[in-house]
Amino acid sequence: MFDIFFYFLIFVFGLIVGSFLNCVIFRLEKNESFLKGRSYCPFCRHSLNFLDLVPLFSFLFLKGRCRYCQKPISWQYFLVETATGLIFLLIFIFFGPLNMEFSGQTILSLIYYWTIASFLIVIFVYDLRHYIIPDKAIYPAIIIAFIFRFFEVLSFNHWNLPAIFNFRATYFEPMFFPILSAVLASGFFLAIVLVSKGQWMGVGDIKLAFLMGLMLGWPNILIALFLAFFIGALVGVFLILKNKKTFKSEIPFGPFLILGTFIALFFGSQIIDWYTVFFLI
Repeated sequence: MFDIFFYFLIFVFGLIVGSFLNCVIFRLEKNESFLKGRSYCPFCRHSLNFLDLVPLFSFLFLKGRCRYCQKPISWQYFLVETATGLIFLLIFIFFGPLNMEFSGQTILSLIYYWTIASFLIVIFVYDLRHYIIPDKAIYPAIIIAFIFRFFEVLSFNHWNLPAIFNFRATYFEPMFFPILSAVLASGFFLAIVLVSKGQWMGVGDIKLAFLMGLMLGWPNILIALFLAFFIGALVGVFLILKNKKTFKSEIPFGPFLILGTFIALFFGSQIIDWYTVFFLI
């Protein structure tokens, strides 16, 4: 029972973060600071109080409409909060402590994955809405991912800084495959951008691929890229069949990359095992 209650608290924590991420996304669009100023309705600009900002419940209680002007509230708010809660819970299940025995390294890992997941959610929605990956989200995420990989080096060497600065290759083993994955993934997208002269992919996808490589490492980056292209192709065909898009229509690829990233993060090992059993044996 304690585990279930704790999981519920993690989910609620994710909902609260998701509500904050909605604010970040909205203010990025408006080029406003998300660190100051009260939240407000985008239509009537009335300041929102606490009862208007309770994750999920405010949307349901208000029946998806502003309390003050009755304009419809975007489903983005409900979906982002729900997705963030579920992703935070999955991160805790996959990367959290066994038997609820916390350690400094476990807490650091949770904070890292929750932080990177938050950046990815912001990028997902922003790219879906505006067809652009914001530098204000992607660059901090890359820096944080690189710093975390360096802390893994410290952990691998039992926090032995003098040994690390001897620059022996074995000391940097935890960083090798993530950096290699980041370079190869971003290089692959750079080649696509150069060949297509920016028609097939954007520069933002190169940066996102670099972040994916740092986050996932090898071989999970391959799983993420394959899933991104596969899911993107399925969605593209579906939209064409529904006459929502044509073959010449632009579709943001960032959301598919991020979806592939989360699937590979949580289930990459199982997918590789499944592939090995069914195709290589």
